[in-house]
Amino acid sequence: MKSKDSRDIIGGLALSAIGLYAAFQARDYEFGSLTHMGPGYFPVGLGLLLAVLGVAVAAPAFFREGEPLTVEWRTMALVLGSLLVFAAALKTAGLVAATVLAVVVSSLADRQTRWKGRLFIAGGVALVTYLVFAVGLSMVLPIWPWSV
Repeated sequence: MKSKDSRDIIGGLALSAIGLYAAFQARDYEFGSLTHMGPGYFPVGLGLLLAVLGVAVAAPAFFREGEPLTVEWRTMALVLGSLLVFAAALKTAGLVAATVLAVVVSSLADRQTRWKGRLFIAGGVALVTYLVFAVGLSMVLPIWPWSV
């Protein structure tokens, strides 16, 4: 017997779980009505929509064949490690350096990207992060190590 399309099954069920979790967490906010939306209206609506889309992705996958799922442990460890690096470095190194470190660590998961490309991507992502969070949203974050 051939295996089911486990990638879409897992992905769709994960989307549904995230959507239901978001809708569940927003239950304490006032929902309001269609003409007078409360703060809970958008997260509940978006969460339920995400849950329905997740089911739409997962349901057909139960009826088609797919390749067996293989987990790239190195890739997963590097991507999750980059999140930990960012969280650990944000307060001490600042937003720009923490972003560069996180992007470099996560880019190690792609074996085809060279160091020049990694540094170029890290610089671009750091610039966009700075522009969005520090300039655009005026968030109070340490930008550089000396601004901590």
